[in-house]
Amino acid sequence: MTSHLTVLAASAALLLATVSSAQDNAAGGEIVNPFRGVMQDRSSHSEDEALYVEKCSMCHRRMGMGTVLLARRMAPGEAELEDSRRLTVPYITLVARQGMGNMPRITRAEVSDEQLERIANYLVAARQQ
Repeated sequence: MTSHLTVLAASAALLLATVSSAQDNAAGGEIVNPFRGVMQDRSSHSEDEALYVEKCSMCHRRMGMGTVLLARRMAPGEAELEDSRRLTVPYITLVARQGMGNMPRITRAEVSDEQLERIANYLVAARQQ
C-alpha cells in the first residue's frame, strides 16, 4: 500500500511540475521555436528554377523534409540541393526515377523526362553561380 501511495505522490508531483512548466513557457519562458513564422522560399528567377520550385521545392528547399533528412547525413550546406556541389545530371535523374532512402521514386506522370532534365541541369548550374 505504501509503495502505491509513493507512486501516486510522485505522479502527482510530476504532473504539477509539467503544468507549472507549461504555464511558465506560455508566459514567456525559455523555450522558443526558431522556425516559428518562417516560410519556405517559393521565389524563382528562371523558368527552370520555377519548374524546380513547382515539382521539388516542397521537400528540397529550406524546411523541406528532404532537406531536413539530408542534413542528418551530410554537411548542412550540402543538404539544400541548390547548394550541393556533388550533384550530376545522371545522378539526379537516377535518384529521381528510382528513389533513395525516404525519397519515393518520381514517375514520368509526375515529372516528364524533359522536365527532369531541365531540373537536373538547373541544379548543376545553380551551384556554379
